[in-house]
Amino acid sequence: MFERFGEDGYARPLDGIRQKTLVYGDKTLMVEFRLTRGATLPRHSHPHEQSGYLVKGLIRLTIGEETYNASAGDSWCIPGDVFHSANIIEDSVAIEVFSPVRKDYLPLKG
Repeated sequence: MFERFGEDGYARPLDGIRQKTLVYGDKTLMVEFRLTRGATLPRHSHPHEQSGYLVKGLIRLTIGEETYNASAGDSWCIPGDVFHSANIIEDSVAIEVFSPVRKDYLPLKG
């Protein structure tokens, strides 16, 4: 699968959070998140392993019982079923890969 960059196709699952599935295959799915300063991603968990890279900005990321101030260039891996949350300190962009594929993040067929 190959996908060209485009400004369309972003979902808004929460206030201040936009997400777009970039590409996916049989085992992984990659998503871009555009995060607005002041937004909060509430504490949650899911069975998918989640690896991320902060392209720009600053977020406070809690994984399990540990909290990190992540800035551009930092990365993380969250095991499946581990609770995590984030507070967006500056406007940010993150790229995350999920395995197995999150079916709820697959683009709708038009």
